[in-house]
This record gives sequence, C-alpha cells and structure tokens, in this order.
Amino acid sequence: MTAVRDSPHPASIRYGAVAALAASAFVYFTAETLPVGLLPQISAGLHVSPASVGLLVTIYAAVAAAGAIPLTNLTMRIPRHLLLTGLVLVYVVSQGLASVAPTFTVLILARVICALAHGVFWSVMAPVAAGLAPPGQGGRASSLVMAGNTAGMVLGVPLSTILGQSVGWRDSYGVLALAGIVAAAALFAFLPKMPVSATDRSLSIRGQFGGTVRLAFSRAITPVCIVTTLAVIGQYAAYTYIAPIVQRTGDLHGTALSLLLLGYGVTGLVANVVIGRIVDRRPGVALVGCLAAVAVTLGTLSVTHSAAVTIVAVLVWGAGFAAVPLILQITAMRVAPGRRDSASAIRQTAMQLGIAGGSLVGGLIYRAGHLDALAPFGAVVAAAFVIVVLLTRRTFPFRVDETESGPMLTGPIRTVPDPA
Repeated sequence: MTAVRDSPHPASIRYGAVAALAASAFVYFTAETLPVGLLPQISAGLHVSPASVGLLVTIYAAVAAAGAIPLTNLTMRIPRHLLLTGLVLVYVVSQGLASVAPTFTVLILARVICALAHGVFWSVMAPVAAGLAPPGQGGRASSLVMAGNTAGMVLGVPLSTILGQSVGWRDSYGVLALAGIVAAAALFAFLPKMPVSATDRSLSIRGQFGGTVRLAFSRAITPVCIVTTLAVIGQYAAYTYIAPIVQRTGDLHGTALSLLLLGYGVTGLVANVVIGRIVDRRPGVALVGCLAAVAVTLGTLSVTHSAAVTIVAVLVWGAGFAAVPLILQITAMRVAPGRRDSASAIRQTAMQLGIAGGSLVGGLIYRAGHLDALAPFGAVVAAAFVIVVLLTRRTFPFRVDETESGPMLTGPIRTVPDPA
C-alpha cells in the first residue's frame, strides 16, 4: 500500500492542503507550457531558431514520460509530504536556472531538471489528493487540485506571456521561481505528515520496480493506459493548432481569439469542479459524457464556418476534455488500490506520451497542408473511445458504491490486490 492508503481518512476535505497542491499544480503547468508563449523572445535572446525553441516543449514531455515510473519507484520510501515539498523546490531551482541561462543548452538542462521532477510530482500528487478527503470524496478533492492545472492554462501562461513580452522572458522564469517558493512553503505548512507504509519500507527498489512493470502490463491498468494515450493523441492533435482552426472556422483573430481561448480554459475549470462531484460514483457516465462532448464539438468545427457556432463549440470542447485526465487518474488508482502511486505514474506516462504523440501527429497533418483535417481527426478518435469505454464497463463502471472501506462496485472489476 501507499502511505496515503495507510493513513486514516480525514472527517472532511483538508482544504488548506488541497489549495497548496493546486497552487503547486498551477506553477508546474505554467512552467511546462511557458516556451509556447515566449517563443519569439527566447529565440531572439539566445540566438536560436523558433523551431529549436519549440523543442523545449517536446523534450520536456518526453523526459517527464521517461522518468515518471522509475523515479516514482526510487522515491517510494520518502514520506509523501516531504517528497512533494522537495519536488516543488527542485522546480524552483530549475526556474531560477532558466532565468539566468547563458546559452540554449543551459536552458534545455533547466527544462530537463524540471521535467524529471514533474513526472514524479504528478504521479504522487493524485494519490495524496485523494487521501485528503473522506471516503467517497477523493475525486472531489482531486478535481479541486486539478483546477490548479486548468488555472495555469487560463491565467498562468497568459500572464507569464504578457510579463515576458513586457520586461523579458528571463523575468517570467524568475517570477515562476518565486511563485514556486510560495507553493513549497504552503505544502510544508498544510500537508499532513504521511509516513512511509510498512509495505513500501520492506520492498527493495528492484521489487518496487518489478511490481510496477507487472502492473503496467496487467489487465487492470492496460485499458486505462490505452484510452489515456490514444484519446489524448486525438485531443492534442487538434488542440495544439486550436488558433488556426478557429481562425478558419469562425474568422476569429486578435482580441476575439484571445478571449475565446481564455473562455476555453474557464469552462474547463468549471467542468473540473462539477465532474469532481460525480466521478467517485459514476466514472463511466462522466467519461462517456466528456468524450462525447469532445466528439460532437470537434465534429461541429469540422463543418461550420460561423463565428457564433465556433465560439459555442470551443467553449463546450474546453468543458468536455478538461475532466478527462481527472477521470482516468481516479480510475487508475481505483483498479490498483494497493499500488496507487505506481498506477498514477503509469497513467502519467501514458498521458505524456499522448501529449507528445498528439502534437507530433497534428504537426504532420498541419505541415502537409491539411488544417481542415485536424478537427475531424480528433472527433473520430473521441467518438471511437466513447465506444471503447462502453465496451469496457468492468474498468469504467457506470456506478460505484462508496463505503467506509473504499470503493465497492455494483459489478465485477479487474483490480490489482495489495502486494503480499
């Protein structure tokens, strides 16, 4: 078991700790995507091509995916409250290094350091968040933490971009480092002590890693990983090029485009909170509804040339996809109750592979001159996975009864038992 699983559940949600985790998620997400908004400034400041700067995002996703599983296993014996605080401090160091990077190589090094910590942070954060709530409310607590991620998209990246354009990209990284110090202090102050479980103390690193590998290829977690990676590929193939898509379908530019992208994030933020209230009991219903919304809106963007229809479709698209990672994260931990950290790391790896793969596929389609094919591609993938979820009700049940001992399904489900 993980430390969070062993510790008693609180009588109510620990909102201070949840807020500290959300703040940490906010700064991590903002740092991950910051080069997108400051591409011209970084390119000019370090005398490299814009295409080279774009690699900062690709390298980050690849390193985070590669490091999530092994590093999560290596850190299994560190109390989770100390580990999370330490990971945010590593983030602070990486952003400070980025702010003074004399060369592009040093900037890449700073990004690699942050990405390695990122993979472990997101793997550990979800089980910790679920443990900050009473039984049956873990999804709600997780949704509030995930709201920090969405807030990073809504506010963090735009504000950092404006700051970078006004006073320079280095100052943006400096501000993120300061924000990380605040987040680390909040984690240290509000997270309850989470001692390492007896099981984690007794297992060797080799045993931990072997168990994670077996879990990764088990019938319990495989459907979750497949849905995660391929659904995210469909999403990010279109989302990466959302600006040219809405310019084509609704002729939206400048301020109108910026406000629409802001609206995409706002509706996603609201959807995360709303879905968080039902994901513990009705994960299959929530996932089908979200993927269906993505399929319908991307299908609409495939055929419309109306500004009004485009605006509505994009807002619903933002609401539809925002909660999908949350639902899949909760599902991964539910099907492997004895190895929540490992299940979370596996799901995080699948997510990062999907982001990298979606950006790559979308780029290939776009560079081939088929911008009009991006939305249909995403719609078909989302619709296909609505069917997949309906056919895998054992993994994505439409109803879960929560009891004092944890989740109890009304039907059978594949699970991975606690390690002996």
